[in-house]
Amino acid sequence: MKYVIHIVVITVFVVSMAMHVVWAEEYRLGPGDILTFGVWGYEDLQVKELVIRPDGKVAFPIVGEMNVLGNSTGQLTELLTEGLSHYINDPKVTVNIIKFRTTRVYVLGEVVKPGMYELEKQHNLLDALGAAGSYTRNAAKKKVYIIRKEQTSTPIKVNLMNIWEKGDMTQNYALGDGDVVYLSDNGRINFATDILPLVTGGYYVTHM
Repeated sequence: MKYVIHIVVITVFVVSMAMHVVWAEEYRLGPGDILTFGVWGYEDLQVKELVIRPDGKVAFPIVGEMNVLGNSTGQLTELLTEGLSHYINDPKVTVNIIKFRTTRVYVLGEVVKPGMYELEKQHNLLDALGAAGSYTRNAAKKKVYIIRKEQTSTPIKVNLMNIWEKGDMTQNYALGDGDVVYLSDNGRINFATDILPLVTGGYYVTHM
C-alpha cells in the first residue's frame, strides 16, 4: 500500500509541475487580442483599445504600424520604447492586454466531456484537455492526435507521457482556431477509417 501511495504522489507531483511550466510561459500576442498603450507623461499618446488585426499588425501613435504577432507584452514594450526614443527622451511605455483572443477547438474521443471549447490566454494541448475534463481511464495516452483545420489528412501524433514523465513541452502543441484534439482508446487505430470520419463529421455538425 505504501508503494501505491508513493506512486500516486509522484504522479500528481509530475503532472502539477508540467502544468506549472505550461502556465508559466509568457503569453504570445495574436490576432484578436486587445491592448492598451500609453506613455507616461504623454496623455495624448494613450490608446485604450488596440485590436490586433488578422495580419498580426497594429498601428501605434508616432511609431506607426508594427507586426506584433508572436511577441510577449514585454518584448513589445521594448520595441515600442526603442521606436519612441527617436522622438521622446527616455519614454516610459506601458502595454497591457485587456482582452485575450478566443480560440475554438474540438476535443473528442476518450475525454470526460467531449465537445467544442473556447480557450482564452493559453491555446495549447494541455489547456484543451483541461477544458474537456482530462482523459478517461480508457484513453491511450501515447496515441493522442491533433488535426489541424486545414490539414485533416496529416495529423500530429502526441505522446502525453513524454510531457508527464520527461517534461517535454515541445509536445504541448499550440492550437489554432478550428483544430481538433482526438484521444484514442487502447485498441488498434487506423486513422483514416477510425478517426477521420468522426473528426470531419463532428466538425461539420458543429458548423451547421
